[in-house]
Amino acid sequence: MDEQSWKKADWTSSFVDIEGEKKPLPLQNTQVKMLWDNKYLYIAAVIDEEHIWAYQNKKDQIVYLENDFEVFIDPDNDTDNYYELEINALNNSFDLFLPKPYKHGGQPVLTWDIKNLRSAVSIEGTVNNGTDKDKRWTLEIAIPFKSLSTENVAFVKPEPEKIWRINFSRVNWQHKIDENGKYARKKNPETGKTLPEYNWVWSPQGVINMHVPEYWGFLQFNRQKIGKRKR
Repeated sequence: MDEQSWKKADWTSSFVDIEGEKKPLPLQNTQVKMLWDNKYLYIAAVIDEEHIWAYQNKKDQIVYLENDFEVFIDPDNDTDNYYELEINALNNSFDLFLPKPYKHGGQPVLTWDIKNLRSAVSIEGTVNNGTDKDKRWTLEIAIPFKSLSTENVAFVKPEPEKIWRINFSRVNWQHKIDENGKYARKKNPETGKTLPEYNWVWSPQGVINMHVPEYWGFLQFNRQKIGKRKR
């Protein structure tokens, strides 16, 4: 994040609870920056986290069953044909395509991949060490625009003033640490069921469901070079 382009880019507002004002503000801060060029959408997320842990290390494991960062993109802004990317602190990813939201009968295409995705994670602390406290992890992603397509859905070329739908989510689980220092999701001692996760997002959904694209935020592309935008 010390590159000049990132320094000049604006932060999003801090994330809030997925249900918005119905719930308290998140316990830890999350913010995002975005840039773009002819080939890539660049996303940088800074995720404050006192306990950084992740064990999912194989592509397309269900990453959100542990703490993660998620991106949802609808290039043509019609709330159908959208893409989801999840990445954890090990830089392991899970991606999928949805022709329409689940509430409209959509079925995820789990075999779909973001071709030539680039991502990297920087850790301020230690991963999977329950004996200390960490500060944050920083995630940088480069999504090729042409990869946001399928056999039946053409990619939408980004152009100045074009508006896409986009949202970002952070899943954060209540955890426990066993005698060996390994993290695990905390369970309700009375029921034995896993306690619900926190969902912290950029654009609140009003419900605990990221798959309501009409409540995502808007991404408008701008032709001006970073740092020279009129305010």
